[in-house]
Amino acid sequence: MNKDFNFRLVARVMGSLALVESIILLLVSLVPLIYKENDSSYFLISCLISFTFSVVAIFIGRQAPTFIGKREGSVIVTFTWIVFALIGLLPFWLSGSIPSFTNAFFETISGFTTTGASILNNIESLSHGMLFWRSLTHWIGGIGIIVISLAVLPLFSISGTQLFAAETSGPTKDKIHPKINETAKRLMLIYVILTFTETLLLRFGGMGWFDSVCHSFATIATGGFSTKQASIAYWDSPYIQYVITIFMILSGVNFSLYYFGFKTKLEKIRENEELRYYLRVLFFFAIIVAFSLIDFSKTISWSHVERAWRDAFFTVSSLMTTTGFCTADYMLWKPMTWIILLVLMFTGASAGSTSGGIKMIRVVISGKACYYEFKRLIHPKAVIPVRYNGHLVQDDVLTRVLAFTLLYLVVAGFGMLVLAISGMGFLESVGGMITCLGGIGPGLGLVGPAGNFAAIPEFSKWFLSLMMLAGRLELFTVFLLFTPAFWKK
Repeated sequence: MNKDFNFRLVARVMGSLALVESIILLLVSLVPLIYKENDSSYFLISCLISFTFSVVAIFIGRQAPTFIGKREGSVIVTFTWIVFALIGLLPFWLSGSIPSFTNAFFETISGFTTTGASILNNIESLSHGMLFWRSLTHWIGGIGIIVISLAVLPLFSISGTQLFAAETSGPTKDKIHPKINETAKRLMLIYVILTFTETLLLRFGGMGWFDSVCHSFATIATGGFSTKQASIAYWDSPYIQYVITIFMILSGVNFSLYYFGFKTKLEKIRENEELRYYLRVLFFFAIIVAFSLIDFSKTISWSHVERAWRDAFFTVSSLMTTTGFCTADYMLWKPMTWIILLVLMFTGASAGSTSGGIKMIRVVISGKACYYEFKRLIHPKAVIPVRYNGHLVQDDVLTRVLAFTLLYLVVAGFGMLVLAISGMGFLESVGGMITCLGGIGPGLGLVGPAGNFAAIPEFSKWFLSLMMLAGRLELFTVFLLFTPAFWKK
């Protein structure tokens, strides 16, 4: 490792972040007391372990230089997610709720990365405390461990730019405040408002307070962990399903646009190409899938049409925003719809949201670059620049977008091959890789909406855990750590 690498500061920052998890675990230990359950001790033990790690790491990093470079930022962000998952699995593992360490890690990293892929065969058997912690991992991971810490820990105001850049996604970032910690606070406020609003609306629709809070955590984080084995299909309520659909779509929007809306900068919203394409693609494919679900050979009733539209609208919104909630088993639909859903899984929603996937902004810019290349072939002397939101896309940004898109597809293809070699079936390898890399949740075949990841090989679980982390941190942040050039001066 290069001697200029600021190891002591890395330890100090990670210790401070672990302190945040300690406080959260301490608060979660109150949930079992509220429901008169006896597993508070597991959260307290986990809190103590996290606090001990925090104290040791902060002690190691005392009087460390305060500058965080790109290397330190990437290491902090990547290993913070791993440390959070290792500590976060302890309540599940110690209590015996998830006896296997591998399964406990898979479930927890799936929560923090807002993937929503699960190994649980009987979710309802978990206690209220475990279910609440499971949903809370989504909420913490959705806004980003680093962003939360930037909002609440003054320590990071020193040089938090590299952490924020390493954790947040997208080729462009709308600055809503010149100070990073102030930006984080505004994003947190938007996040909390959306969560609170959805909780109230779900409670109004007949869902209990506990389930309303847990599903709001999972929706706004575009995570997908439900408190029920049947997911949202457990509540056969059009109202509840439409409310969750709307908030999944809202959670797929770049959060900075909400801030601009509050500031009445409506031109920022009107000019946003990504938002327009995101909504157009979502509704276009929802209509196509809905038509495919209608049986035109029989007498068509309004209830039949409404149900087809609701299932299609919910599923397309869930998979495109990479939330992963389910109201229907799409593996029972026509194979044509599987192709559409796989495309949407790759696409994802907006950059700057809590969703995963390639992101619509990259899809739009890549599509324009390909289209304009055809025009340049026809008119070799013409100067046809790529524009986004009315502005010229610089060559370096265009290069990064195309490089990321290519890398994403290569990693997805390579991962499918690895999973197939590990013993997973073809459908499961394709669906499992796409869903874990994109942070979606359900895949295809046995890991589809009616199944889970419990039966896949142990090696596959660890490999997919790495893919969840890489996908959540936009590939480069994680893969850079494995390149020798990254560690050279």
